Amino acid sequence: MTWILLATLVASGDLRVEPALSDSITIARLQYEGGGDWYANPSSLPNLLAAIQQRTGIPVARRAVNVRPLDPALYDHPYLYMTGHGDVRFSAAERAELREYLTSGGFLHADDNYGLDESFREEIAQIFPDAELTEIPPDHPVFHTFYDFPEGLPKIHEHDGNPPQAFGVFHEGRLVVFYSYESDLGDGWEDEDVHGDSEDLREAALRMGVNLFLFVLGQAVS
Repeated sequence: MTWILLATLVASGDLRVEPALSDSITIARLQYEGGGDWYANPSSLPNLLAAIQQRTGIPVARRAVNVRPLDPALYDHPYLYMTGHGDVRFSAAERAELREYLTSGGFLHADDNYGLDESFREEIAQIFPDAELTEIPPDHPVFHTFYDFPEGLPKIHEHDGNPPQAFGVFHEGRLVVFYSYESDLGDGWEDEDVHGDSEDLREAALRMGVNLFLFVLGQAVS
């Protein structure tokens, strides 16, 4: 996979990437069934990708791509992102494929956009019946990869007014699922005029997104 080669170059500090690898890596948005708006926050991923390129020099694409769980292109992308406000439903074949993707090097970031929580937890429990979503402590490397978040996941939107929580699924010691709950990073990545978030909140969201992306690349070569 070209993204593994790029991750190796990034990990070594050599960002003199060959032209053929330029724009070869992006974030894949997961398209799912069940009625939830998997397409929510359309400006979020382009803005995050732009921040990644500007702040790290990694030659990412300017646009995300959409993939379904059974799309062979799923394995071309190290970072799979999903969000939405409604129900998530996978078929048995989709669950099996997502598990294979995640246990063979992939990474899923599920970003609760207020309404995703119950059905996502049900689905991830079926994908990983042998593992549980566990809270990720603030000292985990994902919160210190590029920017420091000493208190862990930042709070971007109010939702129920509860503190933000980061949950994860670990497989053989590797973080394969990152679930941002009561935070809504994707809203913070959107264009400034969409939600009216303050500059500080949008900056915190983008910084956390950069951390996640670099963490995923680091895992790919560890």
